[in-house]
Amino acid sequence: MKVVGGSNFFVEVVLLCLILFPICSLAEKKPLRFGKGGSFKILQVADMHYADGKTTPCRNVFPEQMATCSDLNTSAFLERMIHAEKPDLIVFTGDNIYASDSTDAAKSLDAAFAPAISSNIPWAAVLGNHDQESALSREGVMKHIVKLNNTLSLVNPVEAHVIDGFGNYNLEVGGIEGSSFENKSVLNLYFLDSGDYSTVPSIPGYGWIKPSQQFWFERTSKRLQRAYTAKPEAQKGPAPGLAYFHIPLPELKSLDKTNFTGVKQEDGIGISSASVNSGFFTTMVSAGDVKAVFNGHDHLNDFCGNLTGIQLCYAGGFGYHAYGLAGWARRARVVEVNLEKMEKGGWGAVNSIKTWKRLDDQHLTAIDSQVLWSKSSAGKKIGAVGCNDLIPDSNFKTMFVYLESSLLGINSVLADLFPLFSYPKFILRLHLVSFECMTLPSILSYERSLLMLKLVLTSNTKHEWYPIGSNKSVAP
Repeated sequence: MKVVGGSNFFVEVVLLCLILFPICSLAEKKPLRFGKGGSFKILQVADMHYADGKTTPCRNVFPEQMATCSDLNTSAFLERMIHAEKPDLIVFTGDNIYASDSTDAAKSLDAAFAPAISSNIPWAAVLGNHDQESALSREGVMKHIVKLNNTLSLVNPVEAHVIDGFGNYNLEVGGIEGSSFENKSVLNLYFLDSGDYSTVPSIPGYGWIKPSQQFWFERTSKRLQRAYTAKPEAQKGPAPGLAYFHIPLPELKSLDKTNFTGVKQEDGIGISSASVNSGFFTTMVSAGDVKAVFNGHDHLNDFCGNLTGIQLCYAGGFGYHAYGLAGWARRARVVEVNLEKMEKGGWGAVNSIKTWKRLDDQHLTAIDSQVLWSKSSAGKKIGAVGCNDLIPDSNFKTMFVYLESSLLGINSVLADLFPLFSYPKFILRLHLVSFECMTLPSILSYERSLLMLKLVLTSNTKHEWYPIGSNKSVAP
């Protein structure tokens, strides 16, 4: 490396950047923006399960492939995908490394993301349930990721003082440079930590998106919508949003082959969601801007299905050290967002969101091309009704109190019809759960949940009533 102005100058600059790392890093990161052709392309990579490179064997491939198959096949597939699609952003949706098989988690992370780093294409990552299964904690893994070159990942948003997990952040995609939308975010990307495993002894299984994360999402969505509908170029509705996280939501169980594109072939369980439904799907429906959600986790599922106006999508397994199915190619999902071409030749707001998958075969075969959302179809809500969409009535069988952290609120598609119960020391979040949809929604014991609900509904204590979204609503 050439030293400008003597070695002392170089050392001083390096030390300054180490001290002011966030500032130096931000200075190098260019804002995301639609290209002159009016499109923005995202490559989703799910479940690389990278470990120790060439010494790590592949799983679920044909016997004749085993001798020469390793993590390097995963890297080669990523390089081919980047070269073929030339994405504007690469998103890694968790289980980036299989930490329990890694001798050095930091080196595994470096190697897993190396093709993205060397491509000089911006990339972002969230965590899965396997990334932290080594000497590095979830926080440690995310802190390592954000220091890598070309990443836009964040450990957590600086404005969120209290938030669960690591890797909750959003990215804004600006309109074409020189257009009237140059200074507006016309596409919003949300990244969330869906956790790893439940930490509540009475609740088995995977983690879930917590209330603190949902409060952050709601605040961020509202802020972005206010900016988008403000002058200049004030828009009537919100800019489309896309959400990326690892563990799928329970609502995916509502979809079947009659209303999705792709395959669902996980043995027995079909969908490996958390046993707790924390209401995040309903939170997104209420926010009104998210058009599609993208997950990993279930390697043999690669479908997209529409549920009340939101597309719920899997990418399919990418990595060769991850479980798969011999003869069923590893794959990746591509999303292309296109702007509206205006009459005078300029570019407007987002017009459509399309997707397809590519297989790791000789020709990187593209399959299952579909339109996830278009401006012309906006407002049409298609698909089955999820558990959170049920309207409570006289036939409602069971209600539970879902108490978590002590910062809670009511979550429903009809959120404005339900009040928050404001008490001196805490706020309750009530989840209305039908008998058919009931899993294990209570962090408290079953008996204590019912007792708490009875106390709330029959208490003579003075309440302060106000709807969610009002100026009085409480956030962490």
